[in-house]
Amino acid sequence: MKRTLTAVVVATAVLGAAVVPASATHRPNTATLQRDADALLDQGAPGVLVELVTPGGNAKVRSGFGDVDAKTPVPWDARFRVASYTKTFVAATLLQLVGERRLSLDDTVEHWLPGLVTGNGNDGSRITVRQLLQHTSGLHDYVEELGYLFTQEGFEQNRYRTLPAEEAVALAVSKAPTFQPGTDWEYSNTNYALVGMVIEKVTGHTWQHEVRSRLIRPLGLRDTFAPDTEPTIPGPHAIGYQRFSADGPDIDVTELNPSWGGAAGAMISTTADANKFLRALLSGKVLRPAQLKAMQDTVPATRFELAWPGVRYGLGLMWAPNACGGSWSHGGDILGFKTRDGVTSDGSRSVVVSINTDSLVPKPGIPAPTKDQTIDLIDHALCAR
Repeated sequence: MKRTLTAVVVATAVLGAAVVPASATHRPNTATLQRDADALLDQGAPGVLVELVTPGGNAKVRSGFGDVDAKTPVPWDARFRVASYTKTFVAATLLQLVGERRLSLDDTVEHWLPGLVTGNGNDGSRITVRQLLQHTSGLHDYVEELGYLFTQEGFEQNRYRTLPAEEAVALAVSKAPTFQPGTDWEYSNTNYALVGMVIEKVTGHTWQHEVRSRLIRPLGLRDTFAPDTEPTIPGPHAIGYQRFSADGPDIDVTELNPSWGGAAGAMISTTADANKFLRALLSGKVLRPAQLKAMQDTVPATRFELAWPGVRYGLGLMWAPNACGGSWSHGGDILGFKTRDGVTSDGSRSVVVSINTDSLVPKPGIPAPTKDQTIDLIDHALCAR
């Protein structure tokens, strides 16, 4: 799930920073942002790109390499796979349709997709659209059945393979549900594969078409893409690396058919566009008040607690406490790229982090992290004044 920036640039092949001029009182603390980005290299990041947007000015820093062999930095305007940050775009699209009264959050999956979610204890008549968006459906995650994504040989043999949403859902319902709908919480990409299909059933257009027409174009997100099967990242980008075992080599996985991610994780953006969408969403420019309120109606996301203590999940949006109260976010992980972000409740301050690997392995002598590797960076970015 990747504008122009009037900048004073200080850069080397390893690290650099750019700052939009602002008053000395309110200028973002670029030194802290750079230090936090540099620290991610010890955690195993090949390269890092971070952009912070505040009322007093913006800051953009990078560290490490976008191309390790060539020893060149991540491009300042790099596009990258945002993975599950896609879910926020897709959820907002569906919630716009709810605001237009074209469907209800309490509609069942069976109502819109009859006969699709059935068998092995799965029952679409007992699962609501709200539960899909909130990951309280209990549906098995189809990604767990894609074993070829988790080995180098499997990936290289299947990197251009197309997986339609219908096949993804079929993989999921071939397994029993994790729990009965509405009784627990478990992150499952199957939920958003179904949301994408519901959007298509309601509108007659693909989820990609609706995301483009409702969000990407109106917000001017010129470097954001919702691909179907296109395997390349258009324009400037870092190489995406994947280590399939802790002691294995870093493999270039930049090219892949993103259809297996689909509405759950196929999108591409930039730090600038990703920030712009977060700020527009939280400041009320994307959804009507009732739908934004519904999006922020959260439940405990207990299985994410180790990475983000106190985290709660809404409808395609996560909330977690921080040093200044709390922030909203939705990160994403896909082969080759890790995206993390955060935005204040009023949408005035946001930060996006892109790392060009999804398989961080700390350098020798560096302790394994006890929380998500970017928590400190995002906390410092959003809470410093």
